[in-house]
Amino acid sequence: MHRRQLLKSGAACAASVLPLSWLFAPSAGAAARPLGEPQPFDFERLKAHARALAGRAYQAPAAALPAPLAVLDWDHWEAIRFRDDHSLWREDELPFQARFFHLGFTVRNPVRIYEVKDGAAQELAYDPAMFDYSRSGLDGSRLPADLGFAGFRLNFRTDWARDVAAFQGASYFRAVDSDMQYGLSARGLAVDCGMQRAEEFPVFTAYYLERPQAGGDSVTVYGLLDSPSIAGAYRFVIHAGDTLVMDIDATLYPRQTIERLGVAPLTSMFLTAENDRRVADDWRTDIHDSDGLQLWTGAGEWLWRPLNNPLGLRANFYADDNPRGFGLLQRDRNFDHYQDDGVFYDKRPGAWVEPKGNWGKGAVVLVEIQADAEVYDNIVAFWNPQQPPRPGQELQFGYKLYWCRSLPRSSGLATVHATYTGIGGVVGQKRDHFSRRFVVDFAGGGLAKLGEDAKVEAQVRAERGQLELVSARPLRPLKGWRAMFDLRPDERTDPINLRLMLVLGGKVLSETWIDQYVPPPVSERKF
Repeated sequence: MHRRQLLKSGAACAASVLPLSWLFAPSAGAAARPLGEPQPFDFERLKAHARALAGRAYQAPAAALPAPLAVLDWDHWEAIRFRDDHSLWREDELPFQARFFHLGFTVRNPVRIYEVKDGAAQELAYDPAMFDYSRSGLDGSRLPADLGFAGFRLNFRTDWARDVAAFQGASYFRAVDSDMQYGLSARGLAVDCGMQRAEEFPVFTAYYLERPQAGGDSVTVYGLLDSPSIAGAYRFVIHAGDTLVMDIDATLYPRQTIERLGVAPLTSMFLTAENDRRVADDWRTDIHDSDGLQLWTGAGEWLWRPLNNPLGLRANFYADDNPRGFGLLQRDRNFDHYQDDGVFYDKRPGAWVEPKGNWGKGAVVLVEIQADAEVYDNIVAFWNPQQPPRPGQELQFGYKLYWCRSLPRSSGLATVHATYTGIGGVVGQKRDHFSRRFVVDFAGGGLAKLGEDAKVEAQVRAERGQLELVSARPLRPLKGWRAMFDLRPDERTDPINLRLMLVLGGKVLSETWIDQYVPPPVSERKF
């Protein structure tokens, strides 16, 4: 998937062709005129509509743009600007404003947008007066009166110039932390992601924006989701702050059995870093939106898995029972490691999923896809329930999604600061066999309080191959500890799973570092 087009243009939003008029309502704000009559609305009504939708055959939306929009290239479509003085709720001086995205380029299907007020929802009409077309070459007055929107973004009272969240493209949405920098995205749902066949992308066909309370810091957004395999109703209670928090409830109604359902999916980009330099022909040493997957298991174990840019497609399943949390994070915040003064990878937020209630048995799935440029989102992480969804079921998943610089929960343990890899062996001594060196730096927890003579051990496990030169020693610049080992693989080329933690006298000092190494063919093992 081309991430720049996805994040900037929103990919293909689709509108439901089924009648929705019985659902919605209140008075439209100054930003838009009402379309149709207001109708009663609440989350239960939305769930009932999603259930009814799943009981019917899926109807794919038309994908035709009006002629003037269909011929626009990227630059001219991107030049269409929303007029901020038409923002929803602007004249009411409320803590949030909503601003709308324009259709065009790859965004070929409109999404319906409603304002919710006093228990009713009112559809908002597209109006060319909302947009500045002066640099696009378009005459807005010649566009269809019922054109519709491509999505929306939310601005908060602390900074009206920059948005804090955006919903645009299939079921994609994203948000910022206190650095006000977009990075990875989230999705409403993933279907058959990371399989040897085309992935299905559910779409939000309608959004309902509930009028926020004066003086508050939260706003509620509802979404109606649809796809060939499943329909669903979503509620997002969005709390703005240094860490933006989305309290999400999703109710899903499968149309058919789904082999791999992805709940709370996160989508990111990893091209290269110190642990994976396969694609390293760039003047910047690190290029990624996220550098690792964090797991907090139902048993209470904290795991850190550095991301990789593999050859081909790789999917890893981390089995669990009632997980406590997982997320894609950007731990490396050092500008010197990126040297990117255009998109500022050092300021990208992390996203942390914290389930509400018991999610039962399943697995956190990490999908890594080969990429040769930073314009592709090649990393996906999601929860996959053990039991495949079947038609007629109602599935409910609630979770909090934190857009953050650091986790809202602390393990109290030392955490992985960095992972390095390279050729194994002893410097200055002739190598007589192939091995791979792994260096893992830990910091935090209680490491700074340990004396340099502390008998800290690196406990390493490899499911295959031979471990060599295992060591652990103090690392003064981090006030932490460095663990090192070499792996001498066997002749096979399938992945080797690795685990490492620091211990002292039987006490665990660190989270568990996990990784997966794919040995090259024997003929390519240079030493």
